[in-house]
Amino acid sequence: MSELFNLLFNPVSNGIMTVLTGISLLYWLIMSFAGDGLHLFDGDVDLDGHIDATADVTDVDSSQDLHHHSDTQTHTEPSFFAKAMDFINVGKVPIMIIVTLFKFIGWIITIISSIFLNTATWGLKSIFILIPIFFITFIFMHFFTKPLVKLFNNIGYHGEEPIDFLGRMGKMKATIEGKKLGSAEFLIERDPIRLYVESLNGEKIEYGDEVIIVDESKDKKIYYVTKEITIHNI
Repeated sequence: MSELFNLLFNPVSNGIMTVLTGISLLYWLIMSFAGDGLHLFDGDVDLDGHIDATADVTDVDSSQDLHHHSDTQTHTEPSFFAKAMDFINVGKVPIMIIVTLFKFIGWIITIISSIFLNTATWGLKSIFILIPIFFITFIFMHFFTKPLVKLFNNIGYHGEEPIDFLGRMGKMKATIEGKKLGSAEFLIERDPIRLYVESLNGEKIEYGDEVIIVDESKDKKIYYVTKEITIHNI
């Protein structure tokens, strides 16, 4: 038993992957007992540039999962990030399953590598082996998720429903005027989401002003806002 425990947590690389995989296992156990069913699959990624705020906090991008668009210009060619997500079938398979599978495969590869490469003798340097392991895992994910794509397609899963932002109220995180673009933060189901916004009539809107989305661009990458009418600005 002690040998197994030592293998799972020694070297450091094994310990990191064991903890990450354990967190996902604990998540699924809690969700199973909570009886949330298919609601477990709500945290998904829209490849048009919006990232759902319910994504696992231990994911590779563990930012605050804010909706954002990485470029203010219109592109017909998908971004590198969008292509990478499509490669591992994000959007076709629920994101939480993608994240859990990525951790599990990476964990298995890490454990096997520690046996054959004797990374226990590397000390803290064993952490660096996670870099090629993550890359290899990413490649494997493309093939491991293919059967899942067919499975979820057969049960009618087509990704997350798009969010309707029109009429949403939020707070400016930049000062905008005329055609200048800036960001504003909106709370969607208690999750902070940032969007690129432009003043509807070109009027100056200061940082911290409360705004409301009244229109959107055709590609839904830019949202037009006006100041929210309150008792403070009447």
